[in-house]
Amino acid sequence: MTVTSKVKEYYNLINGKLVKAKSGETLDSIEPATGKVWAKMPKSNKEDVDLTVKAAQDAQPAWAALTVSERGEYLRSVAEIILENQEELMSIKSRDNGWVIRETTYGVPGVLAQYWNDAAGAAITAARGDTVKVSPTSQGYTFREPLGVVLGILPFNAPLFTFTIKAAYALAAGNTVVIKPSQHAAISSLRLGELLNKVLPPGVINVISGLGREIGDDLSGHKGINRVTLTGSSGSAEAIVKATAKRPIPLTLELGGKSPNIVFEDADLSAALEGVVQPIFGGNAGEICASGSRILVQRSVFDELTNMIKERLKITNLGDPLDPNSAMGPVANQSQFDKIKSYIEIGKNEGEIIFGGRSGGDVLLPDSPEHADGYWIEPTLIKTEDNSLRVCQEEIFGPVAVILPFDTEEEAIELANDTELGLASGVWTKDLSRAHRMIDKIEAGNVWVNTYARVGVDLPFGGVKASGYGNDEILSNTREKASVIEID
Repeated sequence: MTVTSKVKEYYNLINGKLVKAKSGETLDSIEPATGKVWAKMPKSNKEDVDLTVKAAQDAQPAWAALTVSERGEYLRSVAEIILENQEELMSIKSRDNGWVIRETTYGVPGVLAQYWNDAAGAAITAARGDTVKVSPTSQGYTFREPLGVVLGILPFNAPLFTFTIKAAYALAAGNTVVIKPSQHAAISSLRLGELLNKVLPPGVINVISGLGREIGDDLSGHKGINRVTLTGSSGSAEAIVKATAKRPIPLTLELGGKSPNIVFEDADLSAALEGVVQPIFGGNAGEICASGSRILVQRSVFDELTNMIKERLKITNLGDPLDPNSAMGPVANQSQFDKIKSYIEIGKNEGEIIFGGRSGGDVLLPDSPEHADGYWIEPTLIKTEDNSLRVCQEEIFGPVAVILPFDTEEEAIELANDTELGLASGVWTKDLSRAHRMIDKIEAGNVWVNTYARVGVDLPFGGVKASGYGNDEILSNTREKASVIEID
């Protein structure tokens, strides 16, 4: 069902105008299902960066001067325009990074709208302060003000979601925003920016595409940027820290994970089966930072659950992301495809591949020649008992999971925490006391019990250890100013 059509060109959004890169150069966007060019985007350089940041700077005072309710009305209009254009946005997203449309269409538009509406309501929080009686003759008070220009750097796996959480709350607090999407999945962000431009004042939101290695430092280190929020790799985080070292500004870094999904012997194994399969072998082909890529199972039920997972994977329907019958699509790009294949080879030496291991559209989709050159990876499960192995310690970011047995609760905690990363985790048990102990002991920013990957406006999402720090809530986009008035 892949759409074949003329290659369309998309543009940067700078100061309310859709523009090409100043150099006129473009980058190809490769459709992961086919491995073929399907769209083009600007290849921006430092000149484009300077124009983009200046547009955001110029627009910021007037945006900040709006009342909370006025900004809220703008953000609610964004939610409406996303819902009005959801079919197009989800189709572009699926072509952009391979996430199957039956999952994106089902959940993503409503979630995006929910975040924009929540940000509209949260804007009042950014305007409130405290009063303190410092002395009998002195009154102290605080108030919050916007930071200025916020730079949001997006990953390839969830561009529309991360665009939303980085932009919505920053705008609500009175900041203006520059969005830099990954060059591997920029089209959906460029199109969303184009839509937002219909309802937001010029320069309030700006979207610029290009190679991260060429404009990343120019953006992060730009003197007009007042906060950087990244969802991405540790390498990108290191580059941002270096670029901002001489001019310290607030940073939010949401990095990778090697998340444990822990199944105890008293768990509902049917529920646990779906809870361990979907996060790593679902419609995004395991390309989600919180995916449960380490499945830890109590030894007494290890063989049973392992067999259940194998049977479940046998019926996983790989197919075109635009086909609503497809349960899993390709991985997002060539470099990720090559990386995952290399880890599968490592897994063959370090453990036992008990399901999967194959790759390539010609192998996995032999009846679909149009997909022969796509970035297809078979769901792959690797069995081992040694958590120190590379496949257990390093983030693979694809449909590859390791499954390890444990005997006791204490061992499960030790295995769960035996990684430099600490983004998310899952626990499957009917013992409420055990659930609370695990929540307390697991070193992760999110611990889900008898469910997995439940995120939303009600709770923060972020990591600990090498998985980063901070999150994109409203107050992270403000600074608090204090004053004392002496009353004679």
